[in-house]
Amino acid sequence: MFDHAYQNYMDHAYPADELMPLTCRGRVRGLEPSRGDIDDALGKFSLTLIDTLDTLVLLNKTTEFEAAVRRVLKDVRLDNDIVVSVFETNIRVLGGLLGGHSMAVMLKEGGQHMQWYQDELLHMAKDLGLRLLPAFNTSSGLPYPRVNLKHGVWGPETRTGTETDTCTACAGTIILEFAALSRFTGDPVFEAHARRAMDFLWEKRQRNSNLVGTTINIHSGEWVRRDSGVGAGIDSYYEYLLKAYILLGDDLFLQRFNIHYASIMKYISQPPLLLDVHIHKPLLPARTWMDSLLAFFPGLQVLKGDIRPAIETHEMLYQVTKKHNFLPEAFTTDFRVHWAQHPLRPEFAESTYFLYKATGDPYYLEAGRTILDNLNRFARVPCGFAAMKDVRTGSHEDRMDSFFLAEMFKYLFLLFADADDLPFDVEDYVFTTEAHLLPLSLSTAPHASSIPSNKTSEEELDDSNFDWTCPNTRLLFPDPAFPRNLREPIRSAVDKSCPRPAPYRYVYIRPGMGRPPLRAQDFMANNPEHLELLRRMGVSLIHLKDGRVQLVQHATQAVSAVAAEDGVRFMQEMMELSSQQQKEQLPPRAIQIVSHPFFGRVVLTAGPAQFGTDLSKSSTGVRGFVTVAEPYSGCSEITNAEYVRGRIALLQRGQCMFAEKARHIQKAGAIGGIVIDDNEGSSSDTAPLFQMAGDGRSTDDVTLPLLFLFHKEGNILLEALKEYREVEVLLSDKARDRGVDVQEAEEDCTTEATTPTSFEPVSQSQMSTVELDELAPEEVTPSQDENSPIEEDTSPAEEVSPPEEDASSADQAQPKEERDSEKREEPEGDTDSSSQSVDELLADWREDLEAFKQMEKDEL
Repeated sequence: MFDHAYQNYMDHAYPADELMPLTCRGRVRGLEPSRGDIDDALGKFSLTLIDTLDTLVLLNKTTEFEAAVRRVLKDVRLDNDIVVSVFETNIRVLGGLLGGHSMAVMLKEGGQHMQWYQDELLHMAKDLGLRLLPAFNTSSGLPYPRVNLKHGVWGPETRTGTETDTCTACAGTIILEFAALSRFTGDPVFEAHARRAMDFLWEKRQRNSNLVGTTINIHSGEWVRRDSGVGAGIDSYYEYLLKAYILLGDDLFLQRFNIHYASIMKYISQPPLLLDVHIHKPLLPARTWMDSLLAFFPGLQVLKGDIRPAIETHEMLYQVTKKHNFLPEAFTTDFRVHWAQHPLRPEFAESTYFLYKATGDPYYLEAGRTILDNLNRFARVPCGFAAMKDVRTGSHEDRMDSFFLAEMFKYLFLLFADADDLPFDVEDYVFTTEAHLLPLSLSTAPHASSIPSNKTSEEELDDSNFDWTCPNTRLLFPDPAFPRNLREPIRSAVDKSCPRPAPYRYVYIRPGMGRPPLRAQDFMANNPEHLELLRRMGVSLIHLKDGRVQLVQHATQAVSAVAAEDGVRFMQEMMELSSQQQKEQLPPRAIQIVSHPFFGRVVLTAGPAQFGTDLSKSSTGVRGFVTVAEPYSGCSEITNAEYVRGRIALLQRGQCMFAEKARHIQKAGAIGGIVIDDNEGSSSDTAPLFQMAGDGRSTDDVTLPLLFLFHKEGNILLEALKEYREVEVLLSDKARDRGVDVQEAEEDCTTEATTPTSFEPVSQSQMSTVELDELAPEEVTPSQDENSPIEEDTSPAEEVSPPEEDASSADQAQPKEERDSEKREEPEGDTDSSSQSVDELLADWREDLEAFKQMEKDEL
């Protein structure tokens, strides 16, 4: 497979940077249509050949390696007048040259090959390092994201140097290559600059959560995007903290990594999921999907020594891989495709290799075989391997990135190789994020005394030092098959072969249960009898950190085999029920504030109800003044009926079913109702809307419209009511003419331009998300031995998810290494929004809208 990819690059593309495998030619920047930021990796320096140098040696292709080094020395120029990504050029080209140099030195010392070599690759690496250094000329020490290889960053001829933002990974993924360059050459300037950037990122972490954001201003150090995860935009910053300790032996890096890691496991890790959060409000989810770059994280957890969550997350990724043949570039928490591309990324193969080394479980060899088979079946083309344009259709993209040769074949070869297949001991090296090999002996290489180094002498060792070591996996997993026990609860989450439940034709007493089995359609999460029935069927509730609840079925915990069978059927029914409910597709509704001083310019996106007045069939909607119902929960008879009569009642989510609230305000004479989320900080920006369903019985008696607002949107309404006393709103299926200039209205209004929302039916093989009970903002997830979501909110109300294909252009945009999407953030600090004035809230929303527009502009 490697020969097929490498030879086609050499035959059809070299000296171009990359191979275009569908058209069998090289990709030369400027000659092909621009792909935006992705092309910043191309610098007319034969990228793929340099990126592949140390792969050739690992795969025992010493003769080809020697020829490739000669080609690089003869043909490659690094002084091109071209603007390149500092991050990509560092990890691919500088890393490739240093990895090639390491291999050349190792072979030369072996006495058989490369006897002519006189550190030529190292000289090229230093030349490139000096060309990257101007990017670090900032007050913060964080590098500019781009640099001109010939002119640097200053002056009009550079065509760069005007950027203000960079991603955290872009600034924090420099230390391995720059420190290695300093140790190899004896010039400390490179390591010093890389350490300064790392130090600055550490200082700018959010001190309460100990998390970092995704994008930072390189001049002021202010976080531009405050969402935090372990995927795109941040991933290799964490990787390089740990690996800098491994390579350089400086305890400072490990201390920082351990502090970050504890916060990751506290806030971001929800095994087997890894979900982004806001750094200032880490309990608030920032998105409902994951990107494929986080697939490296189980491998990093193996290096850290935290094997159990690594096994769990890897298993989830493996099941998604088996479902779609490849990891989609992004996928939702119920494992549906969010971004359908797959550019042959190696991160899943990397984690598979590390887990096999840690556990010795042959299961990971089978996972590797799956990767191999899918590459050959779906990606292999006559001129190489082509990236997948859409994993759902199997369509190709004319693209074979250099990292495919640099990383994928390294990790797969190492996964299957025996010790005598390898030309050297890989334990003597650390892998960079591009899988380039840097020797651990660099930790003892001379470097400037100005660089702090925290060493611990043997005399100072005590028991606490063992916190700095990884556990012995032979003791942790004495039986290589033991990890199976950790995988089983996760596997069926994305299993396509879940059988449809057999229909119940009659009810009878079940042996081992003593009563008829519980039907999914009858289940209420606030019913103690129902919870006891679930327990007997082996179904348990797991409370997640963000308030959701997962429903998990373990057959071994049921009171009998028959009860376990009923539990399986209940879970399948729950998924089927969710699928059926989602077929009733209701679009989101609009709540428009029409009174002074808003005059229709503020429109709030609201979730619909599956009962009551259908606003889509009303040409005028329902217009009226709002008032807060008492009690605010609306769960008992309304005590201020004289104020509610003829008005639209405001209610708080929780304590009873949605339909019950509607009946109480209807009895009090209200003409409509708005339920406001009680989960502080929730927003339609960061959470999908859902439709409120009934309470399991007929809701024909409810004749008024009921809409749902998240906490942030609801606060705007409450603050307006507090400040202006009389606030009139229009409930409708979409915003009406606002009587103002359209452009002005779009600047002032908020959620209309935010998240396009639609419903998609979810097959029963997928995890289905349904709001069940309004007692708590909890998500219940049915599935056998794993998690398929069903949200608890006092009535089965479906969660609204963004459409797979017809989302915004921003959702469709292919991300690059810092390819994070949602550019909205929380306002700085943790100020309670209830204390803000309407003007401040509207100002926040205007900022959000501007960020959204900028996102569309950038990604278009």
